[in-house]
Amino acid sequence: MKFQHGIYNIYKPPGPTSHDIVDQVRKLSGEKRVGHAGTLDPFAEGVLIVAVGREYTKQLGKFLKQDKTYQAVIKLGATSDTGDSTGTSRLSRLNLDNRPNQKEIWEVLKNFQGEIEQIPPVFSAIKIKGRKAYELARKGIAPDLKPRKVKIYSLKILKYRWPYLEIETKVSSGTYIRSLAHDIGQALQTAGYLEKLVRTKIGRFDIVGSQKMASLLSNF
Repeated sequence: MKFQHGIYNIYKPPGPTSHDIVDQVRKLSGEKRVGHAGTLDPFAEGVLIVAVGREYTKQLGKFLKQDKTYQAVIKLGATSDTGDSTGTSRLSRLNLDNRPNQKEIWEVLKNFQGEIEQIPPVFSAIKIKGRKAYELARKGIAPDLKPRKVKIYSLKILKYRWPYLEIETKVSSGTYIRSLAHDIGQALQTAGYLEKLVRTKIGRFDIVGSQKMASLLSNF
């Protein structure tokens, strides 16, 4: 049995890159033309749309523009140079003096809903004069990243116990949840970085219906 040409809703576990998943599908399918829509960072998990075959990889662009839903855990009172749990973190000097309660957090989250301006994280694949921002950041060069408009359709608290704030948010294409975590921490007058990230939806594709690579491998 081989992958048929088509669009697949695959669950990416934490660890491998999105490209690693594409490579696995390419090997299983025997098809060179395999691609994905919407990169997930290695530490992140969840829905990854993978296309097999030229007629389907041509359709990936429309998925890139679709809205996405995430569940995220933000660690407050600390910063990270990458904006997530893979970087070098340090405690904020304010964290012991400022531990916001849930009501204060909710009031801050209200201000992030709707159309906002967001500066992408320095460790991102955005190109600056032909070079990726994270390549510059790794060399100690601060990339000049401009704010961009994104939409936060919904933002709610799932769980809060200092210093961990778990949220669910539906956002427009191009929204960086790492930047959102950082900005929420700043607005709370403490600090924050993304500890965990799960993408639960891309358009109509839901994590409930996603296929794990282990189960796909068992069919070969």
